Amino acid sequence: MAKNPYQQKNYIEKKRHVKYNHAGKMNQYLFRQAFKITTPVLFGYLAIGIPFGLMIVNAGYPWWIAPIMSVTMYAGAGQYIAAGLFAAGMSIPQILIAELLVNIRHIVYGLSLITKFKNTGKWKPYLIFALTDETYALLTGTEVPKEAEPGPFLGTIALLDHIYWILGGLIGAVAYQILKHYKLEQYITGIDFALTSLFVVILLEQIKKSKDIVPPLIGILTCAGAILLSKIGILPSTNIMLVAVLFGIAAIVLVRGRHLFMKKEENTEEEK
Repeated sequence: MAKNPYQQKNYIEKKRHVKYNHAGKMNQYLFRQAFKITTPVLFGYLAIGIPFGLMIVNAGYPWWIAPIMSVTMYAGAGQYIAAGLFAAGMSIPQILIAELLVNIRHIVYGLSLITKFKNTGKWKPYLIFALTDETYALLTGTEVPKEAEPGPFLGTIALLDHIYWILGGLIGAVAYQILKHYKLEQYITGIDFALTSLFVVILLEQIKKSKDIVPPLIGILTCAGAILLSKIGILPSTNIMLVAVLFGIAAIVLVRGRHLFMKKEENTEEEK
C-alpha cells in the first residue's frame, strides 16, 4: 500500500534522524578513541609546556606570547630555543639557522608519511604543520579504524596534541603572571634550566636508542671549543652557537663521511 505524502515525509525525516544520530554517535566514538590514543601526550605536553610558559614571562615577555607562539610556531624544543635566543640578544640569522637545524628532521618525518596522508583531503596541510615528534610517533603507530575517514581521524589526533601544547604554555604563562602580580616570582627558581633538562633527556634517549656516542661527543667538544675561543677573545660571544654548529657539521663529515661513502659503494656493488 502506497504511503500518502504526509506519511512519506515522516518516514524520510525519521530515516534522516536515525542516520544523523548514528553519525553523531560514531563521531563521539572516534573522538574518544583519538583522545585515548593521545592521553600520554597530554601529560607529557603539560609537563613540558608549563615550564615554557613560565620561562616566557620570566624572560620579560607578556603572558599572551606563549599561546601565540604555540598556535603559530608549534615547534616544542624550537620554541624553547627561540625564547632563550631572543632573551640572549642573538641575531635573526643565527636564530633562523638554529631553528632550521633543530627542526630539519621534520622533513624526513613528512617523507615517511606521504602514503598515510594521501587520502586525508583538507586535513593534509594541518597534518603537515602539526607534525611534532610525539604526533609523528602516534600517527605512525596508529591504524585508522575501518569506519573512520583518514583525514578527520588523524587530524583529530594531531589537533588534540596541539591543544595540549597550547594549554600547557598558557597555564605556565598565566601562573607566572599571577605570581608576579603578588610578588612571589622570586620563589620560582631554575626555570631557565628547563630547556637544558629537556635536551639532556632527549640526548639520553637518542643515545639509548642509537647506541652511538660519537655525534653527541662531537657536539660537546665543538661547543666547548667555541666557548673557549670566545673566552680568549678570538670569537665574539654572539657567534658561539653559529661557530659550534659549523664546527660540528664539519667534524661529522670528517668522521662519518668516509664511512658513509664506503657503505654506499658496498651497496652499489651488491646491487650489481
